[in-house]
Amino acid sequence: MTKVENPHQMKSLALAYMGDTIHDLYVREHLLRKGTVQPQRLHQSAVRFVSAEAQAFVAREWKDRGLLGEKETAVFRRGRNAKSGSIPKSTDVLTYRFATAFEAVLGYLYLAEEEQRLSELMTDAIRRIEEKEGSK
Repeated sequence: MTKVENPHQMKSLALAYMGDTIHDLYVREHLLRKGTVQPQRLHQSAVRFVSAEAQAFVAREWKDRGLLGEKETAVFRRGRNAKSGSIPKSTDVLTYRFATAFEAVLGYLYLAEEEQRLSELMTDAIRRIEEKEGSK
């Protein structure tokens, strides 16, 4: 892959677009490593992690606990404030905006080639969702 010159200056929704894919990839890998292999169970399990509600939950946790660095916080803020053309009917505007912020941070870290930090945050996100739901 050719390095993106300055991902920090990319539009928030473009970062979120990339972050959505990266998040999905980490979740799928996590589920397969746990031994979840039946396609129906994989899908049902993945939904717990990739829903807007789950992403917004983690985003709020990161924000409230001050886990994001300066650049990550700036990307987070831009992602949360980005105006999308449409909001899915299954969620409210605030949840959707926090989910977009979550995805924007992941997209930024991926495109900035900050793989270690991306892995740290994704490990934290998966752990928080599992703890919230009482399943390890």
